[in-house]
Amino acid sequence: MKRFLATSTCLLLWFFVFSRQKTDLWLDSLLRQQASPQLLNVLNKPDSFQYQLIYTQINRDKNNHPQFKHYYLNVDRNRYFNPASMVKMPTAFSALEKLNELKKAGVNKYTPMLIDSSYERQTTVFTDTSSANGLPSVAQYIRKVFLVSDNDAYNRLYEFVGQQTLNEKLWKKGYTDSRITRRFVTMNEDQNRHTNAIRFMQDGRLVYAQPPAYNKVPFDFSKKILVGKGHWNRNDSLVNEPMDFTTHNNVPLEDFQQMAQSVLFPESVKPQQRFNLTDDDYKFLYRYMSELPYESKHPKYDTTEFFESYTKFFFFKAGRGRIPHNIRAFNKTGWSYGFLTDVTYIVDFENKVEFMLSGVIYVNSDGILNDDKYEYEQVGYPFFKETGQLIYQYELARPRKYQPNLKKFQLNYQDQ
Repeated sequence: MKRFLATSTCLLLWFFVFSRQKTDLWLDSLLRQQASPQLLNVLNKPDSFQYQLIYTQINRDKNNHPQFKHYYLNVDRNRYFNPASMVKMPTAFSALEKLNELKKAGVNKYTPMLIDSSYERQTTVFTDTSSANGLPSVAQYIRKVFLVSDNDAYNRLYEFVGQQTLNEKLWKKGYTDSRITRRFVTMNEDQNRHTNAIRFMQDGRLVYAQPPAYNKVPFDFSKKILVGKGHWNRNDSLVNEPMDFTTHNNVPLEDFQQMAQSVLFPESVKPQQRFNLTDDDYKFLYRYMSELPYESKHPKYDTTEFFESYTKFFFFKAGRGRIPHNIRAFNKTGWSYGFLTDVTYIVDFENKVEFMLSGVIYVNSDGILNDDKYEYEQVGYPFFKETGQLIYQYELARPRKYQPNLKKFQLNYQDQ
């Protein structure tokens, strides 16, 4: 009897530890059937590459209402990856939500927004030469966040929303494992808790003043997060110890997928999970989540640096090839410290194909962080491109009872 109890306890412990990781053998098999040797090498080393993949199948009913089926590969919300620029996506959504909840006459995403300095290491912004009118605004920052993943644009949206509001809103929507704690500029924890005073102006007239904010709500940093075997510090010295990410931004891949789905298909999630957005906000986000750098006039980009697939990893990135005219990717990507992430909704208007893919991979074979020696080009981008293509080919052949009406996502990219 004691042996039985001991065995049962071990089995329960095994189930508790390993059930947190989600894997559908069908998805694993689908990829392996036609995978190149390079992709097979990645798939065979989940601990080395720490990849996670979510394939979201979309089926429409006769009224064009979408239904979602998620397939997982090595997905574990407790396995840390550095989200890098992925945090810009919920921050952009939250900025639009905050504008709508302000309900201040004359204040919207296009209203000029001037940023003051209210605490140490904060900086001001009074102009924006990338915009048509030369002035900064929430709309212009969101454009830059999605078009080329601009860091300063994210910092300014973070400052407008405020650290406390940003996190509490995400937690209230059910993303309780997520935290966004820092800008993308050198600041300590206290400095990141402070955000700037902001003024919304119209024709030189003040229409709303937002005072500086401070986040008094503590974060749970009880779980230590260490990555790698060594790292270069800010003094350009090699430290032969793992890099500490305990207080860094942290959002599970499943949360990013649900955030994107809640904006692309708001009716597919519970009302409390949705961001408070207007119809115009949705159209605005769909455009800039899918627009390519060469299509943008304000901002105007050097397309030798910001090529078509600059922020499009799945299906496109490796080789920097042209994106077919009939396909659009509505997405956000992140890359830093050897981690690459993409959460995307891919639409083929010609063949009536749609699906979502969300993935992350870690490509840092020497285990040293901040040495700029990551295998993005050799392993990371090819992983996203091939998995995207394999899923796309499956989607092309997959029978559908009802073809999707994708008119909602067919946008005009000419007007600025």
